[in-house]
Amino acid sequence: MRQSSGEQPPYPSESVRDVRLLPKAHLHLHFTGSMRPSTLIELADKYGVHLPEALSGGEPPRLRATDERGWFRFQRLYDIARSCLRSPDDIRRLVREAAEEDVRDGSGWLEIQVDPTSYAPRLGGLIPALEIILDAVESASRETGLGMRVLVAANRMKHPLDARTLARLAVRYADRGVVGFGLSNDERRGLARDFDRAFEIAREGGLLAAPHGGELSGPSSVRDCLDDLHAGRVGHGVRAAEDPRLLRKLAERGVTCEVCPSSNVALGVYEKPADVPLRTLYEAGVPIALGADDPLLFGSRLAAQYELAREHHGFTDAELAELARQSVRGSAAPPDVREKLLADIDHWLTP
Repeated sequence: MRQSSGEQPPYPSESVRDVRLLPKAHLHLHFTGSMRPSTLIELADKYGVHLPEALSGGEPPRLRATDERGWFRFQRLYDIARSCLRSPDDIRRLVREAAEEDVRDGSGWLEIQVDPTSYAPRLGGLIPALEIILDAVESASRETGLGMRVLVAANRMKHPLDARTLARLAVRYADRGVVGFGLSNDERRGLARDFDRAFEIAREGGLLAAPHGGELSGPSSVRDCLDDLHAGRVGHGVRAAEDPRLLRKLAERGVTCEVCPSSNVALGVYEKPADVPLRTLYEAGVPIALGADDPLLFGSRLAAQYELAREHHGFTDAELAELARQSVRGSAAPPDVREKLLADIDHWLTP
């Protein structure tokens, strides 16, 4: 396995295929966290928002969220960035630029995750906020050619009744581009089963259940996502690698784990990229969809996660292609989009 200095290798390489040209689906990207750093700086200047050095210094902030103080700092930076999104034009710009970045990284399908309650106060309320977001997604998809949908996520730091309200709203807009329902924020707080009714509402409405689990908390949080919330996908899920029985359960059920290697290292879940248990999950037969999580804070986007798998875990081009296939199969993309992406992945491998 080649050793990495931490910098991305030059493109294209003579010995390996360019991962930016590998067709793939992106299933774990948070809304504000998808913002370009340059856009954040421009919006902050526009609205007179003071950005701390961690957000304006040109380098990803140093974060370690494995303790309460570290998570609070991460959340505070995220909240400051979100406060710079104040108008429908800001929302449209963020979504269009996120789509452009994904297209540049070879994504053919993006499911962007958002809690619309976070934007409602500045956008006229909860329903207007979601409609503005969905309109922006539809426009960006049309302009860039990227298949794009929305996963509405509840905040586990809030009351479960709020999650039920969001689940009903998500179901109401299933025909406008909402494909799934999630649960985000610090998984160490509260119990997954407190949100079981919200996920039942979402599933009954035909939405995919995709809660976060198995990042800051151990294998039990992944098990709770499966048993209490009947997850079809798990956001992160990497800590399942610590429990062989749980790995078998994920593999047997075909539950995709949305693994975000750069995020795991940035938040201190693992010390270095080679410690992320990508190989363990992959060889156990657990479907994986690599994701960028919050590029604004972690400094790397989708293609970089595939490069990390290559550089630090020895994934061959054939194995990278299989990771891309798993991302497509785990998505909510319609059959024709899946078929085209899978065919294009095979073409990427053709000499």
